[in-house]
Amino acid sequence: MAVAQTDIAVASPALTKIRVAQILLAAAVLLAVARPFLPDFMIRVPDWAILPYDVWLQAMFDFIKDDLGLIYVTRGISAGLEYLLDITANLLYGKRRWPNFEPIPWTAIAGAAAVVGYWLGGWRLAALAGGTFVWVALIGQWKLAMQTMSVIVVAAPVAFLLGLVLGIFAWKSPRFERFLMPILSILQTLPFFTYLLPAVIFFKVGPTAGCVATIIYAIPPMVLMTSLGLKKVSPEVVEAGNMAGSTRWQMLRHVYLPAARTEILVGVNQVIMLCLAMVVLTAFIGMPGLGAKLLSLMNSLKLGRSFEIGVTIVLIAVTLDRLSKAWVVKQPEHFERGASWFARHKFLVTGIAVFVGFVIVARFVQVADHITRDQELSMGKEIDTVIRAALANDTVTAITDWLRWFLITWVLIPFRNALLWLPTSSVLLAIAAAGYAVGGRKSAMLAFTFFGIIALTGWWDRSIITLYAVMSAVVLAVLIGLPLGIAAARNPKWADPILLACDTMQTFPSFIYLIPAIMLFSVNDVAVVFAILIFATVPLTRYTIEGMRAVPQELIEAADMAGATRHQKLMNVQLPLALPTMAVGFNQAIMFAFFMVIIAAFIGTQDLGQELQKTLAGNDLGKNFVLGMCVALMALTFDHIIMRWSNDRRKKLGVG
Repeated sequence: MAVAQTDIAVASPALTKIRVAQILLAAAVLLAVARPFLPDFMIRVPDWAILPYDVWLQAMFDFIKDDLGLIYVTRGISAGLEYLLDITANLLYGKRRWPNFEPIPWTAIAGAAAVVGYWLGGWRLAALAGGTFVWVALIGQWKLAMQTMSVIVVAAPVAFLLGLVLGIFAWKSPRFERFLMPILSILQTLPFFTYLLPAVIFFKVGPTAGCVATIIYAIPPMVLMTSLGLKKVSPEVVEAGNMAGSTRWQMLRHVYLPAARTEILVGVNQVIMLCLAMVVLTAFIGMPGLGAKLLSLMNSLKLGRSFEIGVTIVLIAVTLDRLSKAWVVKQPEHFERGASWFARHKFLVTGIAVFVGFVIVARFVQVADHITRDQELSMGKEIDTVIRAALANDTVTAITDWLRWFLITWVLIPFRNALLWLPTSSVLLAIAAAGYAVGGRKSAMLAFTFFGIIALTGWWDRSIITLYAVMSAVVLAVLIGLPLGIAAARNPKWADPILLACDTMQTFPSFIYLIPAIMLFSVNDVAVVFAILIFATVPLTRYTIEGMRAVPQELIEAADMAGATRHQKLMNVQLPLALPTMAVGFNQAIMFAFFMVIIAAFIGTQDLGQELQKTLAGNDLGKNFVLGMCVALMALTFDHIIMRWSNDRRKKLGVG
């Protein structure tokens, strides 16, 4: 009897929580139905009630910039960064600045990359690393690629050092961590356009502003992984260091950091990939390189050359990803006592020898130094002809035209109009209901407040259009990613290849996904949703596979012994236990979609991304930040609701 009473006591709050959520949802539906009879202030926030966030923020930024003199500090930092960027630009592609050396020959960089690849991962990685740079040179994109790399080789180390220091401080001081973590969460959800305008205003246009935006964008994962790694250092290792009489600095240098090596190197991998992703996107603020060229070619719909640039960006991304991941798993080498310096540093010696050898060869052989326009193997025009011929095929045209007509006429536009038709009050109550269902009063208030702030900015309709694109793409991604992930998880032959494909696709800079979208559907809402769909399907598929594979084997065997069919095992055992992990994938898909919908503004949308892009032409920092805040608040709301549900579900299942 006591057990039954306890069960009721435990179940009661959950029942109450769901019931309150149902009441809120019913009220939201009632408001939507009663829209024709509602007063105007319940349909949309009236103009007089809209708060001038942009004016307030602009005044604050102007005060910080001019009255406090931050602009002079940033210009000093800008001069230092410009000095470093001039050095890397001179060495990589020959910008005539100090130290006024001739640019490094492409063969020397390709040879050194191959040696590094062999040291980290053997012949396959050597072929990938060396082959990537050979491709870049032969295809005639060396200068563009080196313009991009000249920023990455400055931004990545700076982001690494800043992230490492901040991560150490967050680990040492819980108070600082509580202050820092919300800022990092906001930085990770802000659209990239929000990084670009402050960088332009406070730093010089071009590579310097691009470098600053890239550094800020890449810091958060380094901070998080450093803090996580240091927290996970085992007490036995710490105790051994203390018993050896180590000082605090020695403990950090020789105990904590080496013990957290794996997590820190994972952070380095994330920094490198985010730097590459962002440095391509800084083309919007005048950053030269692959991103600027791709933006120009896509504007003029030169799809063949765009395809070549896209392949180059993907190859560089995959190469940097594989090299940094190989560095994560590579263990330090140990040599016998008395081993010579050359034996202990054979790869370093080999790399230097290869590098110097190719530099010398390049002095006498022109093609080893640089590839001229007449010598390059670019086939952009031929690829463009093939693509246009393929897209002009009657069957392909019929399919894409029908899909475009069907989705626009019967799915996307009706869905967008329906969301725009809903009263603001109805949407706020529905969001609060979702928050209450998973986290009670606090989550409901958080969700209501976040969307309420958006309503008070005056950008509600643009925010709803952004939300419509995200929701449309994520729903379609669920319809594709979940069945694909479930099928792959139940067939071991397909699981690893699909996971490899997901890993590879996650290394693609987001710009790349616009190319097939424009190729197939031209410039319209279908192209926007299609680009977001490809980007969002990857985490859904990946986490579905991981969640299904993580189900304990003994539970599956127990279901087999109970005579469960394959379908019963899936519905009653595997999916319920995999749902918390799958929810993480769903959350990632939404975050990716919010990121991608801003990039899709390039295609031509009517959402927040389009407005953000317009702000880059001026200096309206307040408006830029308000628009970015709207995107961040929507993303944070969904992140909180989904992750709260996932964590609660894990606790109930006893898996976390």
